[in-house]
Amino acid sequence: MAALARISRRAIATNFSPANVIIRALSTSTIATTSSSTKTVTPSPDRVKWDYRGQRQIVPLGQWLPKVAVDAYVAPNVVLAGQVTVCDGASVWPSAVLRGDLNKITVGFCSNVQERCVIHAAWSSPTGLPAETSIERFVTIGAYTLLRSCTIEPECIIGQHSILMEGSLVETHAILEAGSVVPPGRRIPSGELWSGNPARFVRSLTHEETLEIPKLAVAINDLSKSYFSEFLPYSTVYLEVEKFKKSLGISV
Repeated sequence: MAALARISRRAIATNFSPANVIIRALSTSTIATTSSSTKTVTPSPDRVKWDYRGQRQIVPLGQWLPKVAVDAYVAPNVVLAGQVTVCDGASVWPSAVLRGDLNKITVGFCSNVQERCVIHAAWSSPTGLPAETSIERFVTIGAYTLLRSCTIEPECIIGQHSILMEGSLVETHAILEAGSVVPPGRRIPSGELWSGNPARFVRSLTHEETLEIPKLAVAINDLSKSYFSEFLPYSTVYLEVEKFKKSLGISV
């Protein structure tokens, strides 16, 4: 038994000595590196087929096709569906959705619809006013704003995160502060500043403030020109992708 114990202690001391542990670790890493270098990775065929999202900027609905002026800027990930008209000098910024499936939506000359706005139009308005959504010239619509079947007259500012419900009217030279909610049928008179939920009168605008409203719209229009040349019109890149898929024999 004493001889067996001596042999066991010697074997343990030999196998678990620091030198043997380092040698074994190095040999294991060498084998792993060799096997990984010789291993070939085969890409999945589904990756080529489904890598493209296929989002379309212009979505025709029946006989209705969105109309975009030649010098209007519409970001590539914007969605324009149905009866939508974007006039000269207007700009629609990333992730905005203009859904004209029930009624008309118009973005007027040199107006801008900023990031993540949602614009929709109902079949009819409970106030008897036109149910289409009309944004006239030199209007600035702040980011994250929701517009539904409302009318915004020329030279107005709608603050970000605002909500304008069916039949609401914002008259010329009016400003709506950020986060305001305009109930159905409410009228924002000309030359006034409104704010709150629901929106209430704050004060009358000065002459200098009304002069700055169209200047803001023009400044955003000038900024959009630097983006305009970077993207293909009407987001026609999806046509090139579909053509490339067909050349590879992938069903579209």
